[in-house]
Amino acid sequence: MSKLTEYIGSQFGKPRGIVGFFCCKCMNIINKKMYKKTVALLALDENLKLLDIGYGNGYLLKLADKSFGCKLYGIDISEDMKVLAEKRNKEALKENRLKLEVGDCCNLRFEDNSFDAVSSINTVYFWGDTVKGLSEIYRCLVPGGCFINAVYTKEWLFRTKMAEKGFKKFEREELVEFGKRAGFENIEVVEIVKGKSFAVVYKK
Repeated sequence: MSKLTEYIGSQFGKPRGIVGFFCCKCMNIINKKMYKKTVALLALDENLKLLDIGYGNGYLLKLADKSFGCKLYGIDISEDMKVLAEKRNKEALKENRLKLEVGDCCNLRFEDNSFDAVSSINTVYFWGDTVKGLSEIYRCLVPGGCFINAVYTKEWLFRTKMAEKGFKKFEREELVEFGKRAGFENIEVVEIVKGKSFAVVYKK
């Protein structure tokens, strides 16, 4: 793996600067089916709250706002992405329907039972502690709430040079087992693109 490839790969975990800007643009295109499926799996309305983990440039939040008009929250480890996400969702921000934070999903600064739904697209690979992250999400969900965790398959990631380093790669069964350890009892795996991507739906 070249130093350039390794550097670009690191941008997917924490996008920053001009390279991070373009990497997010690429992710918006590459991940379109994942965004679409995630929104389809969410059942929200304007009175409910959605937390998006690893919001990047705010693409999913914008889709959710158009679809549901719900209250939007997000957490991401990149300061640069907060600026881009607020710019993309400036109407929701102006109307006080959007609140974004910079931080770690393994240490969420929200009260118990805060959200009706949580979403994440391609971020679980970078969590410091997978079970801790899932446990924090479980804590923050209301009873009956759900977490949509959209990811690429382990096999597909192994074929992607950018994902050679810095990416934890998971089998479906592993993500289901981690969810059970975090407290989730109702877990379903939904295929997005056969052999390439899927979503794990965790219900509290």
